[in-house]
Amino acid sequence: MAPYPRSPSLQKLRKLLLSLCAFTLLLLASSCEEISKTKEIKLAHSLEVSHPVHQAMLYMAEKLKEKSGGELAIKLYPNSQLGSEREAVELLQIGSLGMTKVSAATMESFSPNFKVLSLPYIFRDKAHYYDVLEGEIGRELLTEGEQYWLRGLTYYDAGSRSFYTANKPINTPDDLKGLKIRVQASNTAIQMVNAFGGAATPISTGEIYTALQQGVVDGAENNPPTFYLARHYEVARHYALNEHTMVPDILLISTKVWEKLTPQEQQWLQEAAEESAVVQQKLWQEAEEEALREVIKAGVEVTYPDKAPFAEKVEPLYESYKNEPEVYVLLKRIQAAGKDKPEQPAPLTTK
Repeated sequence: MAPYPRSPSLQKLRKLLLSLCAFTLLLLASSCEEISKTKEIKLAHSLEVSHPVHQAMLYMAEKLKEKSGGELAIKLYPNSQLGSEREAVELLQIGSLGMTKVSAATMESFSPNFKVLSLPYIFRDKAHYYDVLEGEIGRELLTEGEQYWLRGLTYYDAGSRSFYTANKPINTPDDLKGLKIRVQASNTAIQMVNAFGGAATPISTGEIYTALQQGVVDGAENNPPTFYLARHYEVARHYALNEHTMVPDILLISTKVWEKLTPQEQQWLQEAAEESAVVQQKLWQEAEEEALREVIKAGVEVTYPDKAPFAEKVEPLYESYKNEPEVYVLLKRIQAAGKDKPEQPAPLTTK
């Protein structure tokens, strides 16, 4: 049987469809090429989107886009979407995540010398705190984590940590005796609370509210914005601003991701990170003031206990680090830093 003749109109239609398909493929290829020009870095953290650190990260992402002309981008995953703070750091180490924000207290489990930043009353005041972090010591610590596949880009202000409790105010260290106090997974924080006379109880951030509500712990310790934004003030009605530690947050990048960037891209990212830290400092101060206003308005008893008895209780901790020479040397360098400058009053100790 002779083949069925093809209609000229069908042949034209077939050619037209083939042309359209080819044109579409070219467009897709062009689009993919444009998309591939943008390197995207995933940044995960455990904070609320209203937190000043998250707002600073948004600023950083915009600055990076501007500096790189769209060649580099940061995609944010807040609210522990990709895991806890510790889990995020572990993802950085294997290169599955690009960046995260971590407390120096958590960081000490990965890079031991960071524990010096968690020591109670190691900083005399806010000016001393910034002198250390923005100076030689701070820069050394940021790069020290590279041997653990973690590079620090900058520090974010996390304010001063103080005690809040459910059923009784804390006016002296003796008031902590017998109380179970939630702390971060930090040996330094555990030793500190135990030195005060409390019973340190490590619990993850997301479980603090329920632990306070159900009496698993009697109290916790954190900065005013976190106390307010995490709504812990609903279950802890006494907040004593003894300001025992000033533990900074650290913006980290995986060395596996950092090393894939060109020197120019590294410079863009470093500049954007440092500029975001300046913005964050201002946002943080505003957030502290707002947090204290709001929790007082909500009926929380905010007190300002004498810090001297608390500081005396933890002095022996300093000498216990003599068996860790690197940490002890850092401790002494921090204590000596800025001694020639006049002390500045801490912002939260003014009623």
